[in-house]
Amino acid sequence: MSLPPLVEPAADLSIDEVRRYSRHLIIPDVGMDGQKRLKNAKVLAVGAGGLGSPVLMYLAAAGVGTLGIVEFDTVDESNLQRQIIHGQSDVGRSKAESARDSIEEINPYVDVRLHEVRLDSDNVLDIFREYDLIVDGTDNFATRYLVNDACVLLDKPYVWGSIYRFDGQVSVFWNEHGPNYRDLYPVPPPPGMVPSCAEGGVLGVLCATIGAIQATEAVKLITGIGETLLGRLMVYDALEMTFRTIKVRKDPEGEPITGLIDYEAFCGVVSVEAQEAAAGSTITVDELKDMMDAGKDFELIDVREPNEYEIVSIPGATLIPKDEILSGRALAQLPQDRPIVLHCKTGVRSAEALAAVKNAGFKDAVHVQGGVTAWATRIDKTLPTY
Repeated sequence: MSLPPLVEPAADLSIDEVRRYSRHLIIPDVGMDGQKRLKNAKVLAVGAGGLGSPVLMYLAAAGVGTLGIVEFDTVDESNLQRQIIHGQSDVGRSKAESARDSIEEINPYVDVRLHEVRLDSDNVLDIFREYDLIVDGTDNFATRYLVNDACVLLDKPYVWGSIYRFDGQVSVFWNEHGPNYRDLYPVPPPPGMVPSCAEGGVLGVLCATIGAIQATEAVKLITGIGETLLGRLMVYDALEMTFRTIKVRKDPEGEPITGLIDYEAFCGVVSVEAQEAAAGSTITVDELKDMMDAGKDFELIDVREPNEYEIVSIPGATLIPKDEILSGRALAQLPQDRPIVLHCKTGVRSAEALAAVKNAGFKDAVHVQGGVTAWATRIDKTLPTY
């Protein structure tokens, strides 16, 4: 959908800026007017991770005058496979500060503003008000709905992207001119149904493809050129190397968004059944280690996927993937004569499996808080994390 330019042009470009952006200036559709609009634009990136990295780098190179970054995490070595705005020397640093330094190296004319906070219902409106456009690169549903609802309330357009393994999606949402995120996904998927990138993985270069499309849409919105993805969902399959677009329309039955809600509760990060099962049936990795050292007889079951088990495992654990337990196919493999201890990567999947195991009659079963990640960081630091 064609839209008018999002921002007014800046007063002028300096001689240095003309030299820097000359390849834009000689494109008739962009020209001096479009470049001045980019200079005057204020864009906020939610996240400086896999998608935020190419978005921020290309918008900085394009000459967006003000870039905001919402990011409270620190750089981990596992980020470097895809989060190209960070480098080896940044491990352990604030992602926001690392991203700022990279942006300043790319383009010193960009004003970088950091918001090193966890985005929530208390701060989102105040932060978003400062910007013309929001680019969302988060990987959890609670934040996506929060970003959407805040943009609707403030009448802000935003560019949304999503990645998982080899697949990516991109769209533009702007409630005053077309659909918003809730028109595409009215309700979140059931807890545990869609793994995060940390659980399911992502091809590193997929981030570059989807992030570059997001940056392209941001430039088009700012300058008012071309047809945006408003009203369309672009779906990319890296293995098949195919792009397809799906029309997205406003839901006439959709409830109006009049305020912010409890998004963690709305998305149910862990199902009610899992929460109830885990209550009073959760042990720490220290307690697990004590059980092992005391020679207690129990069955330790790893509910992750086989490829995760190959990366790292807790000694003595038997692999039975969560889906095998939830479907009931693996229940016959569970011992009746000794306690069962379940674990996964961080404790989310094992809590879901615990609910199924308890419902099957294994009332004494427990799961391990923090999973193999906590084991590798607290008990055996020679083991890798992922």
